[in-house]
Amino acid sequence: MRTLPTFGFFDIAPTFSRRRAWLNSVAGIALSGGISPAMAQYASPSVSAGEGTALPMISVQGNTAPTGGGDYKADQPSLPKLTEPLLNTPQSIDVVTRQVMDDQGVTTFRDALRNVPGISLAAGENSSQGDNLTIRGFTARNDIYLDGMRDFGSYYRDPFYLEDIQVLKGPSSILFGKGSTGGVVEQDSKLPSLTPFNNETVSLGSDLTRRLTADVNQPLSDTSALRLNVMGNDSQVADRDDAHNRRFGLAPSLEFGIGLPTRLTFTYLHQTEYDNPDYGVPWLYQGTPGTVTAIARPVPLAQTQSNYYGFEHGNYLRTNVDVPTVKIEHDFDKDWTVSDQARYAHYVRQWDITEPQLYTTASATTPGGTGSPLLVAPGTPLSSLLVSRNQLYGHSLETYLVNDLDTTGHFTTGFLDHTLRAGIEFGRETSDPVRYSTIGPYSLTPLIGPNPSNIDNASTYLSSRTNTSALTQAIYALDTMKFDEQWQLMGGLRYDRFSAAFDQTSYANPVTKAGAATLVFSPTNYMLSWRGAIVYKPLPQGSVYFDAGTSFDPSAEALSLSSSTGALPPVKNESYEVGTKWEFFESRMTTTGALFRTNQTNVSEPDPNNPNFNILAGDAIAEGYELQAAGHITAPWQIIAGYAYTYSVIDKSPRVGPTSDLGHRLGNVPEHTANLWTTYDLPWWGMQVGGGLNVVSSRFAATTPTTAGGVNFFKEAPGYYTLNAMAKYPIAEKVSLQLNVYNLTDNKYYDQLHPSHVVPGAGTTALFTLTFKI
Repeated sequence: MRTLPTFGFFDIAPTFSRRRAWLNSVAGIALSGGISPAMAQYASPSVSAGEGTALPMISVQGNTAPTGGGDYKADQPSLPKLTEPLLNTPQSIDVVTRQVMDDQGVTTFRDALRNVPGISLAAGENSSQGDNLTIRGFTARNDIYLDGMRDFGSYYRDPFYLEDIQVLKGPSSILFGKGSTGGVVEQDSKLPSLTPFNNETVSLGSDLTRRLTADVNQPLSDTSALRLNVMGNDSQVADRDDAHNRRFGLAPSLEFGIGLPTRLTFTYLHQTEYDNPDYGVPWLYQGTPGTVTAIARPVPLAQTQSNYYGFEHGNYLRTNVDVPTVKIEHDFDKDWTVSDQARYAHYVRQWDITEPQLYTTASATTPGGTGSPLLVAPGTPLSSLLVSRNQLYGHSLETYLVNDLDTTGHFTTGFLDHTLRAGIEFGRETSDPVRYSTIGPYSLTPLIGPNPSNIDNASTYLSSRTNTSALTQAIYALDTMKFDEQWQLMGGLRYDRFSAAFDQTSYANPVTKAGAATLVFSPTNYMLSWRGAIVYKPLPQGSVYFDAGTSFDPSAEALSLSSSTGALPPVKNESYEVGTKWEFFESRMTTTGALFRTNQTNVSEPDPNNPNFNILAGDAIAEGYELQAAGHITAPWQIIAGYAYTYSVIDKSPRVGPTSDLGHRLGNVPEHTANLWTTYDLPWWGMQVGGGLNVVSSRFAATTPTTAGGVNFFKEAPGYYTLNAMAKYPIAEKVSLQLNVYNLTDNKYYDQLHPSHVVPGAGTTALFTLTFKI
């Protein structure tokens, strides 16, 4: 019996049913009360959709929106560091609003991101379960932010507490420091307002989803308010046996001084999860000995779509996330504001996961085997193959303590109007994973017809203990200069000092006596990042821009190092973008288009003379174009749509021969991604209907090949599309029924890729949601 540490704050396993009952009682609370005359001045007024005819407005959660629901179009960037409206911001920024998420019945962060072209989802792994993705050709696993601060914990996010999600494309170290090679994902929390409301949802799904949410806002005075978001979710996955997800979330927020010069805001996120994790299906290395290179594909879903190769009573993924944040702002006058935001994030993980792989007989059954991939001869019956259950388990704690002090000022110098944003940042991150390894004999199960009720009887041992801490100190300034109503110039610099202390002890395999080692690294990096842009507005409703900037990726960015990477300096990135943004239909819709190119230099590559070490000798590029539209075509007709073409390749590498990655596409980067979602308010009975599609072209799981039986395989998954639909009907004045159907055509497709496994997408699923607005 393995003993793992307890969660602390909440332990979701024994108390989930009790908390679900408590959540049900919370969701039934109806807050009453009106707006006092003193409060009325802060309530959101009705606003027009733009110059010309105004759209009729109704109040939704204290905000204003066109009749039929909220808007798909966003006007302002959520990050205070970006001071101009989105129309005038020289950068591709895609926004998934709360209304989009509600209309689509989104229950996961990754499903919300399917509305953003240029993003591709990836599967989790041993050291980083949770949300994994690439943006414009490069991994963004460490580039997820919450309210302007890094949210680097490895967990599966639920968007119950989010107002919107904004994806900023291109390197942006001037804004965020390390990372952001392809871009970042910014999550914006729901904040209190001075309008009381109580919104609740109850959802039931054909995949046995049972979900409750509550969003309650209550003013406490004329200038303060409290908001509480609560979520309970219990769901399985259509056509995936034994995969099970259980989540509970609590997100209170409190704000004082609303509408006053001094404001204090407190937010808190707690989310626990207890899953039967799904690591999908293995790759099939099918080829003939003597072949130099070949393409590997995942095992066919026609025979394995629902197969679960883990242990239904032994596998689990537990996460416990607590993120309190406090922010204070003060307006000295109409031109100068100072803000200070501090956060302490605490992330706990415990995992016991089975990764299905096709190993050679020797490595799959022999203690101390190396796990060599099995070369399958063409024509071999899949029913004759056995899957090796590669066990991954351990526990970890990650923490993040950070403080940002910023100032925003408006002033003039001669004929130039300036908007200056400057600040300093101090942060400390830690990661302390403990990992165990399997020494065999490995548990085997048939590829066709696995038995998840087997007992995991593999022998295991303590493999490694790692302690990493990293310190960030940074100072930055970003100035937007307006020459007149048509021309503006943006320029900025940021200086970062990033230092890490890495200490890892590896323990010997009890059978082979190999593996014992101690690694200690203390790298320190000093990096200067820059950004420059110019914007031209030929008309008030449009802009054309050119943007350039840099970013850097230190070796310890993910708080993990090895003997091959510990001494390497940061990887450097440069990005160039030309784009245009226009508003149409009396400013009810925004369209954007951009051409981009990102150059990554000094890519880490294995040393040809010593494969145990890496050298900075490679280059990679990602270039292409994007198109997107969001907003109202007419008052009842709304749309969000996008398309991205991304060409990515390794264009310089010291590696030669059949294992070289030179000229190969980057991992998890489809050339084509597209999304469409549209809704229409019917003239009968207040009904609304909607639908859309998602398209992802073929992807490679990794840039470098895997060798099986002497053949070098590049692992590629085919492209796919899914169709979705929605219908909404108002049962009563404040009660509505919504039906969402996902994957209407029941396509069998490979959704999330990893170099060692692939997670299939869910089959056709129906979700019924009752919404109560009080």
